[in-house]
Amino acid sequence: MSNYSICLDIGGTKVLGAIFDGDGKIVHRIKKKTRSSDNSINVEETIVALVNELMSEFGIRSDKIEAIAAGAPGIINNDTGVVLFTPNLPWRNYAIKESIEQVFGIPFFIGNDVNLGVLGEWTFGAAQGLDHVVGLFVGTGLGGGLIINGKLYSGHQYKGAEFGHMILNIDGPQCNCGQRGCLEAFSSKTGMSDYIRQQIRHGRSTMMESAVAEGVFRSKEMKNAYDAGDAVMIEAIDRACMYLAVASGNLVNMFSPQMVLFGGGVMEALGDVFLEKIIAKVNAFCLPSVRDSVTFAVAALGDDSILFGARALILEHRG
Repeated sequence: MSNYSICLDIGGTKVLGAIFDGDGKIVHRIKKKTRSSDNSINVEETIVALVNELMSEFGIRSDKIEAIAAGAPGIINNDTGVVLFTPNLPWRNYAIKESIEQVFGIPFFIGNDVNLGVLGEWTFGAAQGLDHVVGLFVGTGLGGGLIINGKLYSGHQYKGAEFGHMILNIDGPQCNCGQRGCLEAFSSKTGMSDYIRQQIRHGRSTMMESAVAEGVFRSKEMKNAYDAGDAVMIEAIDRACMYLAVASGNLVNMFSPQMVLFGGGVMEALGDVFLEKIIAKVNAFCLPSVRDSVTFAVAALGDDSILFGARALILEHRG
């Protein structure tokens, strides 16, 4: 009998993998770096290497694995396992389910990472017992998830809840999706890194200069700079939180959720700071009568929300 499952959180800068035992507890984990500049085969090779490493280090064979499940950014057909588009990884119409199942001979399931993050928090974390939840996860990119009437909403052809790509300023910065002024372009680590580089070009000094020289900063570097009072980093965070407040207010007015939930690596590093700044601004963008019934919270499962969501996906397929 297969007693274990492997769950993955595939991001623009890393792949986090964990083995769950039959009781739903994480018994082993590994993290590997990825680069969004890598091609699709290289990213897949990183995933395969991580899964092999997990099994080798924990000392189990593939016949002990019930299934592998993953969350990844972008638009993903849950039925076919094809990644249609992702702005922060080199995948376009990419049949990753077929590839991974050929390698391991194990069922493989994949869904949008933030959809799964919200599903994980709803099943095991901060949003348990609620029927209406909006999720915003802030990392390399910025994704959304939505629970309506006690069910995960994914929209027609699994293309729904792309809250990171709501346009908040038509003259705003270019987003990796090709549009201008998306929430992601302001409030993700990519957006904040772009802002910091812009300020450096204007002659301002910041301890984040080396952190953004070749791409996106790490969450730990953001926290260190914020704690040190770095003016440019603080500005980037304030700007990110303002647009998160605008977006949250719009989502509150649209869906009247019981909770707006914030997750992702940025919240794992500075969740209390971000939440306080968002709450301080959000009332200006909500109808008061709708705002009164909404709570704002940081994901209880932290960096593991998507892993637990992948675990929930396996349980759904088990039936």
